[in-house]
Amino acid sequence: MISTAIAEPVRVIDEKVIFIDPVKCTGCRSCELACAIEHSMGKSIFSLVLEKPRPHPRIRVVTVDNLLYVPMRCQHCKDAPCMNVCPTKALYRSPEGFVILDPGKCIGCLMCTLACPFGHPRYNPDTKTIVKCDFCIDRIREGRLPACVEACPTGALKYGRLEDLLAMVAEEKAKEMITGMPVPGIVYMKPVELPKPKPPTPSVSQLKSMYSPVSWR
Repeated sequence: MISTAIAEPVRVIDEKVIFIDPVKCTGCRSCELACAIEHSMGKSIFSLVLEKPRPHPRIRVVTVDNLLYVPMRCQHCKDAPCMNVCPTKALYRSPEGFVILDPGKCIGCLMCTLACPFGHPRYNPDTKTIVKCDFCIDRIREGRLPACVEACPTGALKYGRLEDLLAMVAEEKAKEMITGMPVPGIVYMKPVELPKPKPPTPSVSQLKSMYSPVSWR
């Protein structure tokens, strides 16, 4: 297990990140369920519904224009606004670089929810504290994947070293260049192209004009 003592800063290229590809997300919400189970007391889907307070997922699948699904989670920012505004220092950075909440210090002032540019921290009225992603830090220290990544059936969520994930993205873009597909810029989140509108249905007169040269005899 990794020590909780102050560690040397991790090189940016060696940092562990979660890559989000909305194109592959089907909106199944397996990540939300896995996250809630991971943060439950019994660590079981069967006991989860009986727990009080009921555990909340730290990741949300957001629906965009009733068409696209995007898993949204804490970005664990380098200069985290939530940490900067927290009056009790309930939010701190772990040696791995993750922004972690100490529930015992949280007073539920909601300053972090106002400061977060991604709208991530949420207030839990049952515990009167906020709920936020902890990057499944205990699982990471045990050498396991974050619960949301492990549960994703389509590969919309991937976890690994930044350098390795960027290499994966570069390879995918190279394949798209070879096949002539458009190559938009990507760093962490792959942009989604909306489907093109269907061409209008031709009128009866247009159909007659189109098929006038055809002989049906």
